[in-house]
Amino acid sequence: MAPWDRLPAPSLRLPHPRGLLRYTVERDLPVTMPDGVTLLADRYVPTGVERPPTILVRTPYGRRGPAALANGLPFVPFGFQLVVQSARGTSGSGGEFDPLGSERDDGLVTVEWLKRQPWFHGSFATYGASYLGYSAWSIAAEAGPALKAMSLQITASSFRDAAYVGGSFALESTLSWTDLTHRQQQRLGMLTAPLTARRRALRAARSGRPLAELDVLAGGEPMRFYQDLLANHGASGRYWDRRDFSGTVGQVAAPVTLLGGWYDVFLPWQLKDYLALRAAGHAPYLTIGPWWHTDARHGLPGIRESLAWFRAHLQGDPSGLRADPVRLYVTGAREWRHYRDWPPPGTRQARWHLHAGPPHGLGEDGPQDHPPSTYTFDPADPTPALGGPTLLGSSRPVDNRPLERRPDVLVFTSPALTADLDVIGPVGADLFVRSDREHTDFVVRLCDVAPDGTSRNVCEGGLRLPAAAEKPVGTHGVRRIAVDLWPTGHRFPRGHRVRVHITSGAHPKVAANPGTGAPLATTATRMLKAHQELFHDPDHPSAIILPIPTHSPEVTAPAPTDNT
Repeated sequence: MAPWDRLPAPSLRLPHPRGLLRYTVERDLPVTMPDGVTLLADRYVPTGVERPPTILVRTPYGRRGPAALANGLPFVPFGFQLVVQSARGTSGSGGEFDPLGSERDDGLVTVEWLKRQPWFHGSFATYGASYLGYSAWSIAAEAGPALKAMSLQITASSFRDAAYVGGSFALESTLSWTDLTHRQQQRLGMLTAPLTARRRALRAARSGRPLAELDVLAGGEPMRFYQDLLANHGASGRYWDRRDFSGTVGQVAAPVTLLGGWYDVFLPWQLKDYLALRAAGHAPYLTIGPWWHTDARHGLPGIRESLAWFRAHLQGDPSGLRADPVRLYVTGAREWRHYRDWPPPGTRQARWHLHAGPPHGLGEDGPQDHPPSTYTFDPADPTPALGGPTLLGSSRPVDNRPLERRPDVLVFTSPALTADLDVIGPVGADLFVRSDREHTDFVVRLCDVAPDGTSRNVCEGGLRLPAAAEKPVGTHGVRRIAVDLWPTGHRFPRGHRVRVHITSGAHPKVAANPGTGAPLATTATRMLKAHQELFHDPDHPSAIILPIPTHSPEVTAPAPTDNT
């Protein structure tokens, strides 16, 4: 069984709450917004604790039932009071749910309300995964000195680039999440929507209908958020100005700890938040495990690390904090490693050049003088993505051999490795390409090929042209493009081979590029084939850039054998 098939979680044991197991609940606390809309919150208070610090959570996913665990209820027995507020237009709160659009304004008003309550004792923290974490980022720079700590998981301060990955449209994730949040306010929607949203989105995405019609096809009626994302692709107006908080991350004074997954849809931008905090002189903590967005295995590690963080910064007990701020799980090696920073100090950027075939080769030896490799991308039969990060459902790595047999996928493979190869850090590709279409996509995927031929995806990324990352090279229409792949922490074991895909589609993860340059929101159905060339000669040394650690980690620990 391959390492991906039994991805473990770290030790999940929590400290004992020393008998503080009882709490009281105040339901439906009203918080009135300046426009008269009332939002509702629940407050959980541990018994027998004087002046408990507060943890604030703002969510669109409900306050009660199974959602209470995800909203931070496990912290209450450890001496924290928890305030969980339903976002505007959800679970009893008034107004209309405008995803991403109201979180800053409503959140800051809620903070001021919190400070006025007789039971508030001067300090609070924010907590949450995904949208809950985004809500926390939206107020973090302006919440004031009472905000003492933040613990956020699988999230980012901006979802803009996750919606338009490399300039393309993240069709599967955006359509499935829009359908999820649209339906969950209906009767029994909280139970049924998570189970059916992705299936409906995939069925709609594979219908061949124009993008502008897919929300109706999936959900039975137009859905505002989906249409907003289509309309604001590439836009520089107020829509994203009010929804992007990446520019304020460095201004956040509260200590921050982040938890992410190698296969999570938000990982690249979560790491940008980490780097922004570091650049501003802060000392955030970072954990990245072998998880995807809806992977249940990151839940308990997130609670455990958050509890240690809140105890340190709200209760003055740092005993649960680890010595090194960065903790990474290395897939393939099946071990956790501790580092002082991200990317790991001493990382070497190795260029592995793409060589002409057949068969196409890959290695650190220099580029060879061969004609370009070619393929044709047909948006009417778009190149699929068999795996890769997605918002709902599993993103576990899969065997990509069926994809590699397609004529619209170039495959470059190294010789069998004579020693283990660790790749830890940001991954990129430096490509020299030519297309007969001004508007087209290039997708790059890194795979690990086992001795039995199984080819599992490690990370991937794409770029839609024309793009700011492209540079003209000489004449004859050759472009030099930089493609950012997902960061990774992976070991290619001895005897395995490194493989790279070059193609122009990853449907339905991202929408197929029709080749026309028409706006996403158009209902046009015209599609043009793109004839692609990839150059890999000495004047055009196309390569994948692999981060190779040259220094040992501070701590290396084998993963536990459980699969919980």
